[in-house]
Amino acid sequence: MPSGSENRGAKSGAKSAKAIKAAKKSSGGSAKGGLPKQRNIPWLTIGAIAAVVALVALLAVNLVPKYQDKAEADKFAPSTSNTDPSTGIDGVVKIDYEAALHVSADQRVAYDQTPPFGGPHDGTWATCTGVVYPDAIRTENAVHSLEHGAVWITYNPDTVSDDQRELLADRVDGKSYMLMSPYPGQDTPIALQSWGHQLKLDSADDERINQFIAALRLNNFGVYPEIGASCSTIPGAFDPDNPPAFDPSDPGPNAVSMDGAGLTPDPSEIGGTGLPMAPQPAPAS
Repeated sequence: MPSGSENRGAKSGAKSAKAIKAAKKSSGGSAKGGLPKQRNIPWLTIGAIAAVVALVALLAVNLVPKYQDKAEADKFAPSTSNTDPSTGIDGVVKIDYEAALHVSADQRVAYDQTPPFGGPHDGTWATCTGVVYPDAIRTENAVHSLEHGAVWITYNPDTVSDDQRELLADRVDGKSYMLMSPYPGQDTPIALQSWGHQLKLDSADDERINQFIAALRLNNFGVYPEIGASCSTIPGAFDPDNPPAFDPSDPGPNAVSMDGAGLTPDPSEIGGTGLPMAPQPAPAS
């Protein structure tokens, strides 16, 4: 039998082993090696979460202001109770013009405004399906587009920066019943034209640009003459890739006057019938 001292030694050894094991456990050490365990940090997960947060923030910065701008502009959408909301936009000029007065491709018009926004015009309209023309186009063709319900944005290429021009182009590119072109010699950096309406501005950041477009593009409450008329290209008559050039010279003594003296209104366009005709969708935002 083991002696008393041996029993006491065995008990003491067992207690020591338990104490060491408890110490290792409380300190996070390994029972086998006695070294603390390494905690694995999920860097990939953290990186993925950070990327998602950054993307959401980026989208918010870029999209929220656009939604806010659209919501503000929508307040200027025409309705039966307010057929011409442009009357509430500061700076809009309105003039009544007789419609359906056409000149030939070799005739000029002595327009009373620069850029013009009504009056006699070419029998062929400029394509206005969201085209951003890089060069100035013939004024008489652009005015006809206004008669069809389009909004024409012009800018002075000598005073508008590339960044400002891009902001304008974003409002036009691919949008139905919109067109944009430079207008050399324009007395303000930016001008917006619809039939019988004009707004001149200094900055492409001006909130009134969206308001003007919302109020007057395809405003079917009698604001423009040819409701239902097309803005599409007329094959063989107008090439948006090679449009008739802008003529900066004085129209001369043989130019057609604003009252259309000597012109006979086109019977196909009287009463807003415009040709060619096609059902038109509601304007895209």
